[in-house]
Amino acid sequence: MAKKITPNKTSIKANSKKVLNTENVQAVYEEPIEVKTVIEKQKTKTPSDTWEIKDRTYILKGNHQNSLFYTLKSSSIKWFDEEKGYEREMKYTSNQKTPFVDEFTGDARLSHISFQDGMLYVPKNKQTLQKLLSLYHPSKGKVYFEKDEVKQAVNELDIMELEIEALVAARGMDVDMAEAIMRVELGSKVSSMSSKELKRDLLLFAKRNPSMFLELANDDNVHLRNIGIRATEMGIIKLSQDNRTFKWSSNDRKLMTVPFDEHPYSALAMWFKTDEGMEVFTSIEKRLK
Repeated sequence: MAKKITPNKTSIKANSKKVLNTENVQAVYEEPIEVKTVIEKQKTKTPSDTWEIKDRTYILKGNHQNSLFYTLKSSSIKWFDEEKGYEREMKYTSNQKTPFVDEFTGDARLSHISFQDGMLYVPKNKQTLQKLLSLYHPSKGKVYFEKDEVKQAVNELDIMELEIEALVAARGMDVDMAEAIMRVELGSKVSSMSSKELKRDLLLFAKRNPSMFLELANDDNVHLRNIGIRATEMGIIKLSQDNRTFKWSSNDRKLMTVPFDEHPYSALAMWFKTDEGMEVFTSIEKRLK
């Protein structure tokens, strides 16, 4: 007869301690991270991306600028579209909203692009013509250009400031330097001009060509060359008939030889800057006063 085994209460109690109590245990886990790969396709900028709606004026250039009437090519125009990768045909029409033939809808009525007195004014409501002329037409920059009001204003301001600078410099310039500069402009005529005539012509020259005036005013050789010319005119020094040698008029002593293929008075001005030439220059200046 099999023996009945009775479980030990102590054993059962001990084993019950090994049972995991999950009532107060909270599961800790991380949500799966979703990795998104975003590939942004860089959009190729087209000329129309920065387009501004406004009235525009186009002006003929070169030999065409004096034309009373000029007709610009308005059909069978090719423009390479980098975004599409091929050439597109363009026409200017009066009933389409685009100059591109592949975007036309229905019949197209071809129109002319005509300049009068060298200019073409296109109001802002004619966007098709404006874009054709400003963005796509191959003759832009060659036959005509678009008038830039802002750029023109900046250029005019620069010119005005240059004129003011030149006029201020001319007003405070001494007679000798004024004569030197005007001799470049007028030649030997300055020798017979009064100081007031010289001053008047100097101011006119500064206003008419301020950049050249300032360039001459800052050129030391201009003054030195004028001294040499005046000395020759007054018989202090003389230049040989072949324009190769400068001498003292009083004793025919040779001063310098003009290098081949150089202007004699420009070469003399450079020679005045040498040690020997500086002594001669000082002597000539004293005799001129």
